[in-house]
Order: sequence, then structure tokens, then C-alpha cells
Amino acid sequence: MTPGDLAAFPALTKLDGESARLLDQSARVVTFPAGTVLFSDGSECPAFVLVIDGSIRVQKVAENGREIVLYRVERGQSCVLTTNCLIANDVYSAEGITENPVTALVLPAGIFRQLLARSEGFRDFVLSAYATRITDLLMLIEEVAFGRVDVRLAGWLAAHGREIKITHQEIAVELGTAREVVSRQLKEFERRGLVTLHRGRIEVLDPATLRGLANI
Repeated sequence: MTPGDLAAFPALTKLDGESARLLDQSARVVTFPAGTVLFSDGSECPAFVLVIDGSIRVQKVAENGREIVLYRVERGQSCVLTTNCLIANDVYSAEGITENPVTALVLPAGIFRQLLARSEGFRDFVLSAYATRITDLLMLIEEVAFGRVDVRLAGWLAAHGREIKITHQEIAVELGTAREVVSRQLKEFERRGLVTLHRGRIEVLDPATLRGLANI
């Protein structure tokens, strides 16, 4: 590991000397190709992963095949499910897949626990990231449980530019709903002149109205 590898994690550059040495001696920089399944539902957690570059999609798949994206782990971030597994000595309850090539710091589970116990700086870093992600997950639960699909879809479309290359199924996964629901709502938006639908692509015609629908 080089000093530059910690550039995405400023808090870790301020660890006490002994903890910094342990981190430097134990962490490995690993690159994963796009599409790599880093963990799956029910698997054990051997290491703590900190993303230097790239994006990991963490999603939950139901028995009926329905999927929902819980969150993404990007540069400077860690995975809250990984943290939970390591602290609770439990297995994963979702799956993580690299969306593009990912470069990450990988810290063995035993070293993670040592640093968590001995280093206040490392503990603050881990718990701060944990708290932030839990807040995000609570917001997601509220949106899925209580949010109207048309409002959430309008906001999603408005946030992704004029031309979006994506399938209806992929949008359904992002919003945690069924493909049929997304397709029906997109056709309604098209009827109102807000979007034009193409195969594998959506052209956004009126982002201002979509933002208004989503109250953003």
C-alpha cells in the first residue's frame, strides 16, 4: 500500500502511529473486473473493503426474483453490510456486484477488529460511515413503503439527463418496484409529452415538469 492509496480516506491518514503501521502492513490494494460478485446473500465476510475507485452495487433479490438496489459503494466509501457482518460475526443479507472496474483497499477481518478495538480514529471512521449509510437506508425504506411510484420515477428521470440508456427492468430495480409498473408509468409520461420511449433508451423532453412532479 502506498500513501496515495489513502487519498480517498482522509480520516485514515490521521491514525496514531501504531494503528497506521498495522493498516499499512495489512491492507492490500486489489482490482476487481466489472461484473464481479464480491459477496452474495448468505456468504461469510472475510475482509473490510474500502473503495478507491469504481462502484459496487449492493442489492437485495427476493425469492420471486424482484430486485431492489439498496445503495452503491463508491470512492471513499465502505459497505455498511460488510461492517455489520464483521462486527456481528454474521453472514451477508444481500449481494454486492462491481458495476465497473473497482480498485479497493482490502483489510482482513481480524485486522479490522483489532483496529476497531484499539484505534479511536479508525473506530470513528467506521461508525461515521455506518451511521450515514443507515440514514440513507431508512430514507430508501420510507420511499419504497410510502412514496408514489410516479413521483419517484419522475425524480429519477429528471436526475439522469436528457438521454438515458436503460431498460424498464433496470429502472424497476433502482426504484424497488415491478417492471410492469415502470412501463405503465413511462407510457403515461410519454402520453403527456414528458419523455419519448425507445428500445433500451429514454429521451427526456421536459425535465422541468418532471422535477415539479417530484417536488425537487
